[in-house]
Amino acid sequence: MQERLRTLKGCLAGCTLVALASCGGGGTAPSLSLGSGASAASSQEALHSGGKGPKVTRQTSGTTSSLIAVSAVNSRVVWASGRFGTFVVTTDGGATWRAGVVPGAEGHQFRDVQGVSDKVAYLMAIPSDDMTEPSRVYKTVDGGKTWTLQTQGRDNNEFFDCFAFWDAKSGIMMVDSVGDQLPIRRTLDGHTWMNIGDQLPPPLPGESGFAASGTCAATQGHRRAWITTGVPPANATDLWVTRVFRTTDRGQSWSVTTAPITAPNASFGGGASIAFRDAQHGILGGGDFGSTDVVPNFARSSDGGKTWKLGASAPIPGAIYGLAYAGHGRDDDDGDGDHGHDRGDDHGGSIRVVATGAAGSAWSADEGRSWTAFSGLTGFWGVDFANEQTGWLVGTRGEIVRIDF
Repeated sequence: MQERLRTLKGCLAGCTLVALASCGGGGTAPSLSLGSGASAASSQEALHSGGKGPKVTRQTSGTTSSLIAVSAVNSRVVWASGRFGTFVVTTDGGATWRAGVVPGAEGHQFRDVQGVSDKVAYLMAIPSDDMTEPSRVYKTVDGGKTWTLQTQGRDNNEFFDCFAFWDAKSGIMMVDSVGDQLPIRRTLDGHTWMNIGDQLPPPLPGESGFAASGTCAATQGHRRAWITTGVPPANATDLWVTRVFRTTDRGQSWSVTTAPITAPNASFGGGASIAFRDAQHGILGGGDFGSTDVVPNFARSSDGGKTWKLGASAPIPGAIYGLAYAGHGRDDDDGDGDHGHDRGDDHGGSIRVVATGAAGSAWSADEGRSWTAFSGLTGFWGVDFANEQTGWLVGTRGEIVRIDF
């Protein structure tokens, strides 16, 4: 069971829904050099405007490798990562992107990226395509000219899913269950990653994260973090279950709850993406990754992740792979209340959310009470926002679009 799940998880980020059964990470890596800067088309094709909703503009990434995760440092500096050891970075808001491949990582897929500045970034890779090399974390301090291998899995059973950071040197990383432990890793110095799995409640059999947007973990303020997982059913009549782990002390202690996003046994399902706009209010995406219908795929919490309620389903067939707030309050206070950071009430206000998956992308102006589909935006896996106005989607064949509200 565990090996089958890892094979499918490795497949998902390189394929469309219709190709999942035959996907295997094949293909050849494109030839890229670190200095291959690419200028966006002169008109930067506007895909969605007309005076209603956000403007969506194509950008030129400089790679044809599928991109899986994106991290917006600010409105000018953005990092993204993907297959064949590829990363891309812009320092001018996407007018130009520079693409590169980390030496020695050509067989890996970078399922997550954390940008700190135009010089500093972290990359997280799952095991190599041929499963001969374990998951890894790299870091650069010179804008991607060189990369340092910081840590790797003890073996291929340690499957890294995603990470999230409180600040430039402190973060948490989700790792699939191994035996009776979720071997979550944490860094507090930006260099050393330690296993803190003994601090978490024990996993359920086969419990794992979804490694195809880099958002199965979220942080808020200086101490809070959440991780969402999927739990396979014990028998053919049961459903996949979504669980959410939460900590308020940087991973020293954890509690866990379930969320009402499920999937049938024949599929792959559960929670895939989580985000919090303050200490209390969060959103959760996932669903049935094998379905071609719009299914329950979105939930909200207003009590710090202790409980979750289904919201309106985003008009994305199957599952949400990644979601983000437009302006997600990463520097908000750690207090139990909102302390003035709430940009609306529990009825949604004007809180914008963008969600994406293999079969579509959508946005909401009221924190997921209602949704509007982006026309023609399929095959995108990762989304992140620099602020309340500007964000990016990344996906297959190196596609990048900028979103401006």
